[in-house]
Amino acid sequence: MADTVFLNGQVITVDQENRVAEAVAVRGNRILAVGSSEDVKQLIQSHTKVIDLQGKSLLPGFIDAHLHITIYGTNKLGVDCKARGIRSIDDLLTALKEQAEKTPGGEWVRACGFDENLMVEQRYPTLAELDEVTTAHPVFVMRTCAHHSVVNSRALAIAGYDRDTADPQGGRIDRDADGELTGFLIETAHMNMFEKAAFTEAEYIEGLRLASKDFVAAGITSVHDAGGYGTENYRAMQKAVQKGDVKVRIYAMVCALNQSDDFVRKMIDAGMVTGTGNARFRIGPAKVFTDGASIAPTMAMREPFTSRPDDYGILYYEQDELNTILGEAHAKGFQITAHAQGDRAIDMLLTCFETALEAHPRENHRHRIEHAGVSAPDLLARMARLGVVPIPNPAFIYDYGDSYVKNIGERVGHMFPARDQFDAGIIAAGASDSPVTDFNPLIGIHAAVNRLSKTGQDVGINQRVSIMEAIRMFTWNGAYASFEEGIKGSIEVGKLADLVMLDGNILATRADRIKELRVDKTMIDGEFVYQRQDEEVLQA
Repeated sequence: MADTVFLNGQVITVDQENRVAEAVAVRGNRILAVGSSEDVKQLIQSHTKVIDLQGKSLLPGFIDAHLHITIYGTNKLGVDCKARGIRSIDDLLTALKEQAEKTPGGEWVRACGFDENLMVEQRYPTLAELDEVTTAHPVFVMRTCAHHSVVNSRALAIAGYDRDTADPQGGRIDRDADGELTGFLIETAHMNMFEKAAFTEAEYIEGLRLASKDFVAAGITSVHDAGGYGTENYRAMQKAVQKGDVKVRIYAMVCALNQSDDFVRKMIDAGMVTGTGNARFRIGPAKVFTDGASIAPTMAMREPFTSRPDDYGILYYEQDELNTILGEAHAKGFQITAHAQGDRAIDMLLTCFETALEAHPRENHRHRIEHAGVSAPDLLARMARLGVVPIPNPAFIYDYGDSYVKNIGERVGHMFPARDQFDAGIIAAGASDSPVTDFNPLIGIHAAVNRLSKTGQDVGINQRVSIMEAIRMFTWNGAYASFEEGIKGSIEVGKLADLVMLDGNILATRADRIKELRVDKTMIDGEFVYQRQDEEVLQA
C-alpha cells in the first residue's frame, strides 16, 4: 500500500515513450505505481497522504547537470549584486562599505554577480574606488561569469600581484598605460585570486544549506556540482550532506576553479574514481578548464569574435597538456569532462577524447563537455560518433542572448544547439551554471523552447525544441549524464520518489509563459522537502 498518492493530474513520466499518466503512488522512498487515478486509488489506506493534483503537472525532480552549489551558497554571505538589483557603481560601493563595516578587519569583503553591462556607468569599479571603500580589508568583486574580477590594493598584495608579476598562462593581470595594476583580473589571474578569497568550513556548510533550501524550492532534486574552492569545498559538501543540511543529491565533479589540473591529479592519486558514493553524494567526472567564458567573451574560437575581429579568445592548455591530464584520468576509470565554450576548445576536447579512447578503449564512458557552447555541425557529428554528453545552458540564451548576437553574429545558430543535438541522437543534459545565471529549471526550459533573449531578440530560433524535449533535458538526460538513469530522472515503478509538482499544466501552457509557472511541492526520497503554501523548507 502507498504512503503518498497523487491523483487527477498530468503525470509527465519522461519514460522511453514519454507517456503522460494521471496518478502516482509512493511507498517509502520509491515509486510504487504509475497509471490511472482509479488504479492508484486501490493503493490508498488509512495513513496514506492523498494529493489531488487537479489537473496540474507532476514531473520527475529536476536535475541541474552543471552548477556551483558552494559558490552559489557562499555568494549569499556577501554582496549579491543580482539579488540586490545593483545597477550603478555608487550602489555597489555603498553596499561594499556596509559589508566592510560588519566584517572584522583583515577579513574578505566579497561581492558577486557583478555585470558592468547593467551599470549606469557601463564599467567596472576602479582600484582607487575600491581602496576608498576600505584598505583594512581585501575586497573581491566577481563578475557574473565567474571568470573575471576586480579587487583592491590589499587583495593584490595578498595574492602577490604587483607591476612586475608576469601574467599566468591562460589569464591576464590588467595594467594601465603606465604599467600599473588596475585591479582587474582575467581568467587564471582571477582564479588565483578566487582561491585566496576562500571561506572557512563553517561558511561553506552554511552556504550549502542556503543553496539547498533555494534549489528544492525550485523543484531541483539533484545537482551536478561543477567545482569551487578545491579540497575544503569538497570536504564541506560531504559533511553537509551527512549532517542533512543539504537535501539535494550531489554528483560532484572533481574540479577546483583554480589549478584544476592539480586538483584532478590529487584525486587520482588518492584512488578516487567516478561513481564512488551513494544516491546522496557521488563522485562525478574529472574536470578541467580549456577556455574562457561565452559571455565575457573569452571563449576560444576557430574564427575571431564578430565584435573584436582580432580576438580569438583564451585557451588554458595546449593539446598535449589536455591529452595528458584527462587521458590519465580516463585511463584510471574516470568519466572525464572540461569546460569548453568556444568551438576551438570543443574541437580540442573532442580530440582529447578520441586520443584517450584509442589508447584505452571503453564502452559507455559518457565523457562530457561542460557548456559545449558554439557547437557547429562537424563538432556535433564527432560528439554523436563518440557518445559524448554535452551539458548546455539554455538560460544563457535568455539572459545573455543579446551579447551572443553582438559577439558571434550568425554563429548563435550553433550556440547550445539543442534541436541539432536531439536530431543527431545526442543526449544533452540541461544546466544553469548557477550562480552565473538563474538556477530555476523552468527558465532553462522556457529558453530552450523559445530561444529568445530577455529583450525578445532571436538567438538561434532554429534550435528550438518542444516542451517535452526541454523537460527531458532537465530530468532523464541529467540522470543519464551521471549514470543514474536506472534510479531517477523519470517517473517509473521502482525509481526514487524524487518529484516536483507545478502550479499549472506545463504542456498546456503557452510557450512564452513557461517561465511564469511555479513549483508547489518538491519531494525527495518520498519526503516533502518544500511546499509553497508554507514558503519554507520542511525537514525530511
